[in-house]
Amino acid sequence: MSSYRVISSDSHVNEPADLWTSRANSKFRDRVPHVERLDTGDVWFYDGMRGDPAGNSVTVGIRFEAPEKMGTRVPRIDETRPGGYIPEEHVKDMDLDGIDMAIIYPTTGVRVYSVPATDILTYSCTLYNDWIAEFCSVAPNRLKAIAMLNVDNVGDGIKELERCAKLGFVGAMIAVYPLLGRSYDRPEYEPLWAAAQDLQMPISLHAATNRPGEGQEFTDMNNVRPSSVSLLAHWAAMSLGDIICSGAFERFPKLQVGSVEHELSWVPHFLDRLDYNYTQRSKRFSPYRYQGDIFPSDFFRSNCFLGFQEDSLGIRLRDIIGVDTMQWGSDYPHPESTFPRSREILEEILVDCTQEERAKIVGGNSARIYRLD
Repeated sequence: MSSYRVISSDSHVNEPADLWTSRANSKFRDRVPHVERLDTGDVWFYDGMRGDPAGNSVTVGIRFEAPEKMGTRVPRIDETRPGGYIPEEHVKDMDLDGIDMAIIYPTTGVRVYSVPATDILTYSCTLYNDWIAEFCSVAPNRLKAIAMLNVDNVGDGIKELERCAKLGFVGAMIAVYPLLGRSYDRPEYEPLWAAAQDLQMPISLHAATNRPGEGQEFTDMNNVRPSSVSLLAHWAAMSLGDIICSGAFERFPKLQVGSVEHELSWVPHFLDRLDYNYTQRSKRFSPYRYQGDIFPSDFFRSNCFLGFQEDSLGIRLRDIIGVDTMQWGSDYPHPESTFPRSREILEEILVDCTQEERAKIVGGNSARIYRLD
């Protein structure tokens, strides 16, 4: 991979314990994300809800070095790898792993989408965005930020999107699946899609960012059923399907919306079913009809992107999925990350790809979508 620019389209930070409490005003200080030291280890809490262990990146790399130790204890937050929260150390780890540029997502911030209270989620997003802007400013040519947005109130979400675009963010994330009854095919999201297109800000649907609803409890991933974790792509498929079938990409042809950390191999069946229902079932299943001879899968391949980590099956299905949609990411510094063997793993999973395909998957597609050139 030495001849290609390698961009991790899905890297993370481990937020400092005081990120939110040190910035919050007194009204919200007891409700924003904070760490509590329990007998079993340090744990995040948000607005009274228990979340993940706070030392998430302590075990980064352990899957290669000592896989038998994965998940054996809940670590302390002060044991976390410095690259998780110190930008200079993050860049050093990128160099160690052979990564030229990283697109940065939150870790605890992902779980905060489970907080029912709209005001706390919105406020937490704003404080995180302030911090990650400072983090990435240390190495602006290497670190690029994705903004956290809450679109329970679409107008408020658009204002934060505009603010973060001015701060140099390259994209924004919204809940992979919204509140009950607020699916992304509703007209209320039209101003959001318009703003994202005008600002050239791709929208990400990251795994486990569900808003509260039946079957969407992802606050503490250690207590979620294995079947739920294995089928996280269900929520991305539902939201992408809603956006595609509502005609949003026909109205906003430059809008980009992506599935992040849901891998790839679910996509062929998803696209087949979208096209089948559009063409073979009655119009009550697909009431919106596109102009001209075009199918839902066409909009998927022109307006959607897919963040993945190690889906070798998906790579074998790349001709069906569309090579131009694929963006590799290391998931650093999480326990399941490819760090520090990212380049070795890329060589293995892309062994049958052409040189052009490799260049796109490991960095070219991310550079195009996020305008990194």
